[in-house]
Amino acid sequence: MTDFKQVADRLIRAIEDWPEDGVTFRDITPLLAHPEGLAATVKALVDAARALGPIDVVAGVEARGFLLAPLIAEALGTGLVPVRKAGKLPAARITEAYALEYAEAVIEIHADAVTEGARVLIVDDVLATGGTLAAAVRLFERAGAEVAGALVLIELPALGGRDALAGVPLTALLEY
Repeated sequence: MTDFKQVADRLIRAIEDWPEDGVTFRDITPLLAHPEGLAATVKALVDAARALGPIDVVAGVEARGFLLAPLIAEALGTGLVPVRKAGKLPAARITEAYALEYAEAVIEIHADAVTEGARVLIVDDVLATGGTLAAAVRLFERAGAEVAGALVLIELPALGGRDALAGVPLTALLEY
């Protein structure tokens, strides 16, 4: 069996000063492009998801959460709900605005994406300041769902994002 952390540490590359000076971007594309890396990632994510108990639907946050969430949903035998940036969904929507460092953003789901009481697992690649994931939690709560947890590949603890998710079980596979 492949140790996920060893494979991830070997394959995730750090790109300094991107997208701006002083930021170290953690690029997961080499991890996902490598067959052993992808298999180890999926296994670690699915194991973490199963530890949260029954899940009715997996939600993938745009954009890199879209890469991970379908793999988890398929393994769990659930459906998939995309959490999109504003203006990308064609039917009736629920929207949620949230603050970024220098601006505001809006995410949305279809109004009929989940049923009342559905247990939702929200998936994204990185937890930084927590604004996007916290907005996704609010979206699903407003839709009448129960947020079973949030699952991320990487957490950047120095940015304090976990604090924005108080009360929501959060699992991060890696910390940088």
